Amino acid sequence: PKPQNKMTWDNAIWISPITAEQMRIALGDLVELTVMGRTIRGPVWIQTGQADGSATIHFGYGRSRAGRVANGVGFNAYQLRTSNALWQAAPVQLKRVSSGYAFALTQRTQTMEGRDPVRVTTLEAYRQDAASIGAEQPPPSLFPVWEYRAHKWGMSIDLTSCIGCNACMAACQAENNIPTVGKEEVAKGRHMNWIRVDRYFSGPSRDPEILFQPVPCMHCENAPCELVCPVAATVHSGEGLNEMVYNRCVGTRYCSNNCPYKVRRFNFFLYADWDTTSLFGLRNPDVTVRSRGVMEKCTYCVQRINRAKIDAEKQDRPVRDGEIVTACQQACPAEAIVFGDLNDPNSKVSRRVGQKRSYGLLEELNTRPRTTYLARLRNPNPEIQTG
Repeated sequence: PKPQNKMTWDNAIWISPITAEQMRIALGDLVELTVMGRTIRGPVWIQTGQADGSATIHFGYGRSRAGRVANGVGFNAYQLRTSNALWQAAPVQLKRVSSGYAFALTQRTQTMEGRDPVRVTTLEAYRQDAASIGAEQPPPSLFPVWEYRAHKWGMSIDLTSCIGCNACMAACQAENNIPTVGKEEVAKGRHMNWIRVDRYFSGPSRDPEILFQPVPCMHCENAPCELVCPVAATVHSGEGLNEMVYNRCVGTRYCSNNCPYKVRRFNFFLYADWDTTSLFGLRNPDVTVRSRGVMEKCTYCVQRINRAKIDAEKQDRPVRDGEIVTACQQACPAEAIVFGDLNDPNSKVSRRVGQKRSYGLLEELNTRPRTTYLARLRNPNPEIQTG
């Protein structure tokens, strides 16, 4: 999905809300875009933060000989590109043709709807009152506190560092044999990504701040999904992982209904190609290829955890901090994601969780997530802010 609008399987002609209002163009209208005498046709996306009086288009779509997967997806923007106007050109003309084009989006919410999944403050305000942004005191629980004697795996994601590039999503897709589904399935909300990057806008629509938040499975200590599974397909491990036993799953999807984070994915169809031999080498042999009718989710790359534990046992030593690197962590160019053992007070993840800006997503539900976040800190130049 594109970071700014979470659109998949399409490119579009992006214009600003004010430009759309002035030209009486609505979201999903098909228009003809003409530049220097060349014309293409494509759907309009009204993009928050787009500069007024301009249009943005993306290359790489509209292929006619791409095989059965990406053939005919989107429109070919290269038709407008010339050697003397590789990246920008003017003037531009837009002419409305029809309406009703449907996009496949993985997120439709633009704002945080009165909650604070992404917590943001300035460095100055944080120094004055750090307690105002960190974790809240968890409410009492009916469940006894479980003591993890060996390992207690956890993850921390620094929202100050995250740039919303979606590299974690691509890495997770490749590492865990996650199928790619088409536009029709995405439009129904059936995308299969085990980690997603939520995007929110803050501030005025003409010049908003864009906020990103990677959301894998929270691996809750009080996991709502585990209580409702009739066949114990989703269970808690002795190291704090919320695990999925694929062979037990009968597809009731109760766990997905009970998950407030909506991080569980159900494969309604047999997305895996069992017959094409050229695809065999594409798959990770350490991860099960799921058949139709089971629930899938983030496992903290349990195959990498077990590999490191086995290697450490062979060498008769404990698992070292930093030895286990999840796929999303490995791919993150900003090093926003850290994984490790919370039982080790000197581990990098423990030091992060101990910071005052560490908090859990939807803490008020008392799920006690094992995946936590560091609140985003902004340090703007005062001259830029007032200018």
